[in-house]
Amino acid sequence: MHFLEFLILVALGLLAFGVQVWALADCLRTPPSDFERVYKRTKTFWAALTGGASFFGFLYIIGPIMTLTVPPLGMMLLLTLGGATAAGVYLADVRPALVEVRARKRGGQNRGSSW
Repeated sequence: MHFLEFLILVALGLLAFGVQVWALADCLRTPPSDFERVYKRTKTFWAALTGGASFFGFLYIIGPIMTLTVPPLGMMLLLTLGGATAAGVYLADVRPALVEVRARKRGGQNRGSSW
């Protein structure tokens, strides 16, 4: 039973970490002026938020993988869930607005989903 719990929690942690890293990478390659154009806070704010989320996501999965024990269900889980939520907000709200600005800067129209 503990092995199944270990696999589920590590798999969910890896999924959350992947989303957090994706949000951070997208944020870091976007010019600061694009954030100002869409009125979605600053690049520094989002980089710090997604960077912190990625850091705590990494800490959540590295410990259990190194020791092969079940991940803790305390504060680290809450920080990881909060980080996944912050990354999700970036990807669902900020990123589509930034994609639209990039499309307008290139002179084209956004002809589809940003997914």
